[in-house]
Amino acid sequence: MLLKNCRFFNENFDFTSGDIQINKDTIENIGIIGGDGIDMSEFIIMPGFVDIHTHGAMGCDASDEDENAVLTMSNALVQKGITSFCPTTMTLPFESLKKAFENIENAKAREQGAKIQGINMEGPFISPSKKGAQAVEHILKPDTDFFNRLNEISEIVLSDIAPETEGAESFVKSISKKCTVSIAHTASDYSAATKSFEWGISHATHLFNAMTPLTSREAGCVGAVFDSDTVTAELICDGIHICPPSLRTAFKILGEDRTVVISDSMRAAGMPHGEYLLGGQKVIVSNDARLSDGTLAGSVTNLFDEFKNLLSFGINIKQATKSVTINPAKVIHKDREIGSISIGKKADLVILDKEMGKIKKVIVNGKIVCQKG
Repeated sequence: MLLKNCRFFNENFDFTSGDIQINKDTIENIGIIGGDGIDMSEFIIMPGFVDIHTHGAMGCDASDEDENAVLTMSNALVQKGITSFCPTTMTLPFESLKKAFENIENAKAREQGAKIQGINMEGPFISPSKKGAQAVEHILKPDTDFFNRLNEISEIVLSDIAPETEGAESFVKSISKKCTVSIAHTASDYSAATKSFEWGISHATHLFNAMTPLTSREAGCVGAVFDSDTVTAELICDGIHICPPSLRTAFKILGEDRTVVISDSMRAAGMPHGEYLLGGQKVIVSNDARLSDGTLAGSVTNLFDEFKNLLSFGINIKQATKSVTINPAKVIHKDREIGSISIGKKADLVILDKEMGKIKKVIVNGKIVCQKG
């Protein structure tokens, strides 16, 4: 496939023009290339979006006891420009997680939309006081054997922990050799959070949400992330979980290499308003998703809508683009394969109209898997 007269974000995320040559599933060449191809002069081309934290969409959840649920997610996400994702599990009993991991692993051979890049295990090693929409009865102390048994079934690329929990230090020092470890659902203060970064925690799950805030007299977990030079941070950019002024502040402080946009979407994403289940708990969905007590319970958004939100909130286009592509790919150590339009990387592309408001085509592994009028 030869894409001619392209306008796209290059490997440095500068906006440029040229041709893109695809050989099978890989970007083979970029530049002025002879030969006939598909004229792309009416479009803008972006790298495929990467969502490293999504629980579900279109009525299905990554923890459902049915591998077809993950395939439904794959097919739904690619319609929104997401070419890679991490199915994200909830705080559940071991046997439920084991079944979910088996289904996710089996689904890898059958996916036809967004590619599964590994599992994000959000629970169960979290703080009961900051559980959010996680089920408190299934919360456990950090358990390396628990992790290892699941990791043998299917690769965990991201694992969450509240560092104040008993045994957290030894767990982080061990597990951080195998995957990215993220601070999450935590009551830790600034000091405890900062100390955990020394153990090997390098990421923060849905910054601002389910963690101690930045205040005038205690910087909290949020302040510890801001104060770090290296810890990356997830941000739910639906305009509900974090208000636009706070988002702008976070994007300024973190800089263009540490912001990671996630959806944290649950099964109601793409579905009508109503009642749904998340981790066994009832969620009421209208314009947002909440437990019956009013607690936010994931989202019903997607990365493409969040990307457009960021532009409307005043985030510059380069940082917004990196935040939905290369930055999440780096967090899960897949950036040598995906995340940018670069020679040798997978041909995962999102083709937008000139205004960048509508998706026209999505290419995954060199194949057009989504085409819209």
